[in-house]
Amino acid sequence: MDRQDANLAFMLRYENIAWYEDGEVRVLDRRVYPAKTSFVVCRTHVELAKAITDMVTQSAGPFTAAPMGMALAAWECRDMTAEKQMEYLRNASYTISHARPTTVNRMKIVTEACLPSAKKALAEGKRVDIAIRDFVVEANNMRYAKVGRCAKYLVDMFPDNGTVMTQCFAETILGMMLKECSERGKRIRLFCPETRPYFQGARLTATVCHDMGFDVTVITDNMPAFVMKREKVDVFTCAADAICVDGYVFNKVGTSQIAICANYFGIPTFISGAPDIGHPTHDSVTIEMRDPEFSLQAMGVRTAVEGVKGYYPAFDMTPPHLISGIATDRGMFSPFDLKRYFEGRVDDGILTV
Repeated sequence: MDRQDANLAFMLRYENIAWYEDGEVRVLDRRVYPAKTSFVVCRTHVELAKAITDMVTQSAGPFTAAPMGMALAAWECRDMTAEKQMEYLRNASYTISHARPTTVNRMKIVTEACLPSAKKALAEGKRVDIAIRDFVVEANNMRYAKVGRCAKYLVDMFPDNGTVMTQCFAETILGMMLKECSERGKRIRLFCPETRPYFQGARLTATVCHDMGFDVTVITDNMPAFVMKREKVDVFTCAADAICVDGYVFNKVGTSQIAICANYFGIPTFISGAPDIGHPTHDSVTIEMRDPEFSLQAMGVRTAVEGVKGYYPAFDMTPPHLISGIATDRGMFSPFDLKRYFEGRVDDGILTV
């Protein structure tokens, strides 16, 4: 099998995201990467779900970690009857998919997609955990290829020698976008807001851009408007945790204010990803509110006096009138016309994330 993660940065390769082997899942701890390269080892699917909740991995990382957690669940119940194993796996699917509230719909697709592989392995007398892991690798390969098609439509929007601003850590689309730029000989420079309080932009996005040979500059989260005008930014782009069929996009908090600035300066905003049929309208999405204490510190160092309150919504909502286009695997769509994405489409299970 040709691996779609070839020539991507270290943290975008399958084994370095999350990997199941002999009763445990190793998850790259993105809370400390790149200052430290370490892995959190999960020995139960409940531990794996908690790792996702605790932000050990985020962006698209959970969509590899979650199904690897299903392989781990298969190991946990290996001595049960076939019927009990399937029941155990269905319960594990629920636990893992509900690790973070904003992405439940997408995560359910990923975890439930493992169940047919488990059923087939049981019928054939094969190891269920290995069957699920093999399925995850194959599915990841197909997902990366799908994201690669999104990247082609997105990169079409970049001028040669252009300047691109990103937000948070767009994971696979970032890597495939840069790979597509390299293959076309299209050199771009990037500006990455730091993305507090977890600093994904500074630690993860900038590292991937640097690893793949691109000019990248980190800015603080209050600099986008100044940088857009001063540095003549051509495009603002990001991925999304949920793209509603009514054109509203949910992504890392801070995305909407950058889109507002881009709109003010006449800079196009392009979002990458497939619309979520499970979110027909924006009121179906739950904004995750995380521990407010994280907003009162920077990488573990407290920045506010005791007694001051914090506030930490993990995501925000960008309305369709601020979005120039949605780069999908089926082409560039207007956010006001996303229903057309589903016309004549066959559901591809895990690949819809």
